[in-house]
Amino acid sequence: MDLIIELEALRIVPVVVIEDAADAAPLAQALKAGGLPCAEITFRTKAAAAAIRAAAADPAILVGAGTVLTVDQAKAAADAGARFLVSPGFGPKVVEWALANRMPILPGVCTPTEVQMALEYGLPAVKFFPAGNYGGAKTLKALAAVYGGLRFVPTGGIDAANIGEYLAIKAVAACGGSWICSGELIKAKAWGEVTRLTAAAVAAARG
Repeated sequence: MDLIIELEALRIVPVVVIEDAADAAPLAQALKAGGLPCAEITFRTKAAAAAIRAAAADPAILVGAGTVLTVDQAKAAADAGARFLVSPGFGPKVVEWALANRMPILPGVCTPTEVQMALEYGLPAVKFFPAGNYGGAKTLKALAAVYGGLRFVPTGGIDAANIGEYLAIKAVAACGGSWICSGELIKAKAWGEVTRLTAAAVAAARG
């Protein structure tokens, strides 16, 4: 299935930072139980690749790699089973590798110049980041009005209180967020709470 179609169905992409790869599988199952069979596992820790592999063991879970800054990280993510890549900014080398290897990628953008770079590479969707710091939904509406057809996944500063503002924008495929699976909850192995927050987020996203 096309990544954009999957994201549109999910509406939320949980952004995850995992310190211990052993937490990846139970976290993924907790998200799945709450109605979100998806996780963007970020390359912010040494456990990232192993965590991706563990979460991706369940084919029903859409696992992506986040904070991908280098081609080596992109390769490691793909080898571990990631089905899409996400980066905080627009890195031409990473984008070119992803395109050459038919790996869906959501590079980060926050200005019209970066959006046009993405269009020049033929990308169908981008990550708007950090959304909250760059004018939030108001700025995203302005960008979407100019660049018709491009889909956005805003991330950064999004939570249960404001996700509705973003999802109301037609150009938004889904929103990225970490509030449903914070580092504190993961360290505490509070899987029941992750499932509860996930279910609440899914309900809010569906309006």
